[in-house]
Amino acid sequence: MKYISVGDMSQTYLMRRHNVQLKTTMSRLSEEVVTGISQDLGTKVGGDFTALAAIDRSMVRGEAYKQVAAETDLLAGTQQDALETIQGHAQAIGATLISASFASSYNMIESGAQNAEQRFEAVVDALNVNVAGRYAFSGTTTDTKPVASADTIISSLEAVVSGMTVAADIIAAVDDWFDAAAGGGGFLDLGYLGSANSLSPVRLSETDSAQLTITAGDSSIRNMLKGFALGTLVARDLVPDNIETRALLIRTAGDRITSAEGEMTTLRAGLGTVEAIISDAQTRNSAQVTALEIARKELIGVDEYETATALEATQSQLETLYTLTSRLTQLSLTDYLR
Repeated sequence: MKYISVGDMSQTYLMRRHNVQLKTTMSRLSEEVVTGISQDLGTKVGGDFTALAAIDRSMVRGEAYKQVAAETDLLAGTQQDALETIQGHAQAIGATLISASFASSYNMIESGAQNAEQRFEAVVDALNVNVAGRYAFSGTTTDTKPVASADTIISSLEAVVSGMTVAADIIAAVDDWFDAAAGGGGFLDLGYLGSANSLSPVRLSETDSAQLTITAGDSSIRNMLKGFALGTLVARDLVPDNIETRALLIRTAGDRITSAEGEMTTLRAGLGTVEAIISDAQTRNSAQVTALEIARKELIGVDEYETATALEATQSQLETLYTLTSRLTQLSLTDYLR
């Protein structure tokens, strides 16, 4: 019988090679068990990466759409909350001012005017809301606060109504200042600091897009500000100290606020429609990304059970190799002859 002799050095290298191979296989199988994805993509796709590349591109695009939709939804929600706050102030004071004007009570008129002044500042603060570093009502200039302070607006109106003694003239002057077109020295020049252009439409998915068009320069918002501004002029004694004049100004302030409150409802309804579009797009985006993930897994995924079984077998082989190596290292002629 012929025997093939293997030297100690050759045997050592052979054991090392088996050790490296088993460890490499074990590492690969461990990664596949954890991720569920084959580490040998070329074999899984048969050398044709076209389908995999298309799925990956679609997933990247889908994630981008999800991000854009989330940011747009956040901005729209912020606008909706701000408009709700403004409408709440309008509902709380509009009828109160009208009632105070008919009471022929100086104290009630003053109390209503002071209430309007406080709420005027709150309304301005709501319009200047900032979310994630963006002002919600500034149009395209989202880095600019959209509305000047209440003090700045009232100071501009004070210059306009200075010297007027007739309530109708004061009301007309305030209306004209808020209604003036850009360049006319009114609110759009001195009170509104944002852009004349609303935000551009944004693509939310392959088939959906949305546009947030509301700015603090919208006529509905300006109409609301008229009423609060009139009340503030009375509160700061910037109009004649005559109960009839002040009562008419307060009554008009209440009328302006009540009327604009209805316009605010329409404005919020339109914004709600945009929010619904965004929500539907987010649902479709999530479903599409999930479908793509499933398709990708089917294309390059592994069978978890088979992989786990192979991992366990490899681990057993590695343990056996360690046992054999330990026994071989203990064999020597000297120990045998003892």
